[in-house]
Amino acid sequence: MKADSHALRILALALAVGVALGGIHLVSVIGLHVPFDPNEGWNAYFTHAAMTTGSPYPPARSLMVNNYPPLSFYIVGAITTVVCDAIVAGRIVATAALATVALGIALAARRMGCNRIEAVFAALFFTAGVMLTSDYAGMDDPQMLGHAIAICGLVLVLHEPQTPRAMVAAALLFAIAFFIKHNLVVLPLALAAWLALLDRRSAFTFAVSGIVFVLIGLGLFREVFGTSMVDVIDTARAYSFANIVSAMKAWLAWSAVPLAGTITLFAIARHDRHVMLCAIYAAIATIAGAYFSGGAGVDANTMFDADIALALGAGLLMNRISAAQDTAAIVFAVPLAIGLWSLDTNWRSGDFWMHPMAEERAAAKGEIALLRTAHGPAICEMLSLCYWAGKDAEVDVFNIGEAYRAGRRGDADLVSAIDARRFGMIQFEEMSPFPLTENIRRAVDQHYRLVRKDDDRTFFAPR
Repeated sequence: MKADSHALRILALALAVGVALGGIHLVSVIGLHVPFDPNEGWNAYFTHAAMTTGSPYPPARSLMVNNYPPLSFYIVGAITTVVCDAIVAGRIVATAALATVALGIALAARRMGCNRIEAVFAALFFTAGVMLTSDYAGMDDPQMLGHAIAICGLVLVLHEPQTPRAMVAAALLFAIAFFIKHNLVVLPLALAAWLALLDRRSAFTFAVSGIVFVLIGLGLFREVFGTSMVDVIDTARAYSFANIVSAMKAWLAWSAVPLAGTITLFAIARHDRHVMLCAIYAAIATIAGAYFSGGAGVDANTMFDADIALALGAGLLMNRISAAQDTAAIVFAVPLAIGLWSLDTNWRSGDFWMHPMAEERAAAKGEIALLRTAHGPAICEMLSLCYWAGKDAEVDVFNIGEAYRAGRRGDADLVSAIDARRFGMIQFEEMSPFPLTENIRRAVDQHYRLVRKDDDRTFFAPR
């Protein structure tokens, strides 16, 4: 067995320390009433609806819009019964899911021929990337939970010898992942293509089983919720090439090195079946992620499949080019160093560790207290604030705004409610660009007054 280079061992150790420190910070803020992302409150309200009414889907004319599959709401809901806070429960699930994805990457890399250090490096590289370039580490959102289920399917497919039972079990896991988050179609497609090149019988079993499980799931969805899941997820969303360009620029700042590494890996070992899988997975994931990133409101999560593929490629590259492992390790350290030093948060200060998110906590505490004083319902663009203030969900500002812009909904009902001063408080993240229509803005200006303005948020009360 070859010895790992000193550079790779040092890099893996540095990654382990960095990820451990990131994990400590993540755990220290997991219970804070501080919004991490608009998705958190949105997910929390639908989790609450799933556990109290049996369905996470609002009536057709509701101003709340749920365009996600159902499973995550029930999974997080089960944890909510213990911790009594759907946002905290979602953060716990997401944190455990990130750890599961990392473990799955390590196990998959081992089954692809990597030794322990190389496999650990691949897992830590992905985890560090999530922590450095997104807010999805420990965020109440089903994306990472879906990847955790999917990575287990990958590990099953890579088991030797490949058996029909393993193919069926893996297909079931991928179907479950799809009903957690509907954009998780890349890895099963890549595996089906890879198996078709190497073992058509396994490919057939895997593909047919997956299709059957998804069709059964879609049928159960219609039976339980009385509508088509395709109709549920087909909500209005603006799409632009500018969004793709912006997203890919941000992604390439981190992924250029591992992307070049995977291309190099394929160039030198294209006949290696595991290298072939990494290349297929990375290609499909990058193209699909770029396409998904054109939608308004999408985030770094559209590229997580590509990140997983490139992390596996990084581990395989270290394994397949042992003579140049030192050089490769040094090159892979570059994006890590850049990402660490360009973090928005001042992680080098003592307060970051001793008093995590102190300013954000103080601001959120005041905002939640203000919302609690409001009589009647409230509109929160940052729904987590309304959730913690004990307000019912009234308006999904982002999705309703997209429906207005697409012409699928009219704004008359919301304008009338604002004209009647139905809401005791209205909160927006920013006023320019305004997230809703000009009619709604005029109604707010006419009937509401500004009562609080923070760095990120504005609050209006009736005149």
